[in-house]
Amino acid sequence: MHKYSKKVMMPPPKIAASILAADFRYLSEEVKKAERGGADMIHFDVMDGHFVPNISFGPMVVKALRSEVELPFLVHLMVERPEDMVEQTVDAGADQIIFHVEASPHSWRILDSIKKRGVKTGIALNPATPLSTIEYLLDFVDMILIMTVNPGFGGQKFILKMYDKIRDLRRLLIEKDLNLDVAVDGGVDFENVEKIVDSGANVIIAGTTIFGQEDVEAATKNLKNIVNEAYRKRVFTQL
Repeated sequence: MHKYSKKVMMPPPKIAASILAADFRYLSEEVKKAERGGADMIHFDVMDGHFVPNISFGPMVVKALRSEVELPFLVHLMVERPEDMVEQTVDAGADQIIFHVEASPHSWRILDSIKKRGVKTGIALNPATPLSTIEYLLDFVDMILIMTVNPGFGGQKFILKMYDKIRDLRRLLIEKDLNLDVAVDGGVDFENVEKIVDSGANVIIAGTTIFGQEDVEAATKNLKNIVNEAYRKRVFTQL
């Protein structure tokens, strides 16, 4: 075990730039700006208009951008029957696939199918979904994504109660000696991100906070600096 207390166990911070908020007329250029700004991964919200009340894009957009940047691709399947999309999403170039525990009764099967393709896994929870629904999956995932808005639309406000949920999840992982990524998606901005990291999240998914700014590269750098400093404070105040 690390020489420090178990309570500081937390993977390094990462910024995931979510293209849902990008200008799709210049998508390649937008993503490259985020990459230059220090983004650690590119995040894709795949929506089907059934699981969430909106339609976004499919694996073809993942494939189109695969040759444009070298960053890992984090694909979030906000769809019914996510098991039907695993193969084509992997083939398109995904490095990690997240699906919703609410979307299918076959979580074990889906996780296994993703792992067999050599791709990292993740499970997502809507705001009202309790952590107990994923407790028996924690040994088989690389990331847990906490939705901090009701999914389906960008630009929503962060649900304040989710600070407690993030904190409870990180405590649960520490109790189980699991040093997993905890991602947050929805309503992240420059004002609340420090508290989000302090609550226990280390993967910050940001759309409008990055792509909704006039200077995408500068916005990414600014967010990354805030997150890194918040992470440093959180860890070193708990040694």
